[in-house]
Amino acid sequence: MSNPRRTPPMGWNSWDCYGTTVTEAEVIANAEFIAEHLLPHGWDTVVVDIDWSDPTARSHGYNADAPLAIDGHGRLVPDEGRFPSSAEGAGFRPLADRIHALGLRFGIHTMRGIPRRAVAEDLPILGSDARASDVADAANACEWNPDMVGLDHRHPAAQAYYDSTLDLYAAWGVDFIKADDMLWPYQAADIEAYARAIARTGLPIELSLSPGRDLSLTRLDHLREHATMWRICDDLWDDWADVEANFARFARWAPHASADGWPDGDMLPLGRIGIRAERGEPRHDRLTPAERVSLLTLWLVARSPLMIGGDLPTSDPATVALFQNSDALALLRATGSREVFREGGLVLWTADGEHGERYIAAFNLDDTARSVLLDAQNVGLPARLDGALRELWTATDVAHHPSAPPADRGVATGSTAIPLDLAPHGAALLRYTV
Repeated sequence: MSNPRRTPPMGWNSWDCYGTTVTEAEVIANAEFIAEHLLPHGWDTVVVDIDWSDPTARSHGYNADAPLAIDGHGRLVPDEGRFPSSAEGAGFRPLADRIHALGLRFGIHTMRGIPRRAVAEDLPILGSDARASDVADAANACEWNPDMVGLDHRHPAAQAYYDSTLDLYAAWGVDFIKADDMLWPYQAADIEAYARAIARTGLPIELSLSPGRDLSLTRLDHLREHATMWRICDDLWDDWADVEANFARFARWAPHASADGWPDGDMLPLGRIGIRAERGEPRHDRLTPAERVSLLTLWLVARSPLMIGGDLPTSDPATVALFQNSDALALLRATGSREVFREGGLVLWTADGEHGERYIAAFNLDDTARSVLLDAQNVGLPARLDGALRELWTATDVAHHPSAPPADRGVATGSTAIPLDLAPHGAALLRYTV
């Protein structure tokens, strides 16, 4: 898929804070916050996540046999109770217009397949002579969400159904689609059909594929051809074990991040989450300040898409300030991002900045603090540092010195020694400029 971005998508998604229950007012409140506080730093997309058509949506799960709002052709439409501006057939157009007026992009979540309700009512498929029962594939239904059944892509009306939904979303002004239940197991036929439907709108709608459990690099070319971004993990929550598991995944996928497509480590479960979500009760995220920095540093150096999961107007200002660090966010424009060292709990990444600067990310995966001396040459820097070395989260210059006999621990004689103190599960993000 042709992607207009040189950097991965950045924005906000309603899932971590509101699950299936987000309202129009809550979406607007977060959009206005982004426009005022985060748009200058590159955050520009607002995504309404799953079950926006369910009038019975609740926290902590999905409703079997939910009375999803659909039109006469089996296409989901917004629940008017939670999205009052969608009344009288307006759909998401009024909400999209309001978000566009803020200078932002509007996105929605969709599910693979066709609603069970459309099949039960055997509704006609727009653009064909077929009906929903003709294209339904009950044997390929989602394993974790009860709303949909699969599509039988041997029938041409399966493509017509996806075409009709994308025509509707295009008419609403949708810029971004998170298409779910696409990657586990890998649904190649649906991915191709969905990408064709987007292409036929003639609009630059970005396509995000989820979830990414067990996703293999053998799929890379197919993903690049059909999607803007794709998940490389299951849902990420505010637990260090979830964050740590993505180190190995990003080491595998990050070298392939580019305008051809973006491996996605999932949303950032940061800020005020769990308000009416699938998991947990209302809370500020349970990560420590050091763990938040590590999470963001890894996502940045790996050039992952960034979708904030917390309710921004009620999030801690210190967390919001992390999203406003333009020096750190410049990593999204870097190249050559890769893991260069992993021993025990110490992990090192490097990347090349767009103006000749060099980035070094150092992570401590251990439960206890550690002090380390980095050999400049081991992180791709010259033996002698003639430029400035700055830690970007604290905005402080890092002292360094040449190693002389007897050599510093692990630092070659004559090479520069860079001392770092890393908190438990903490990170440092260094920028070297000449």
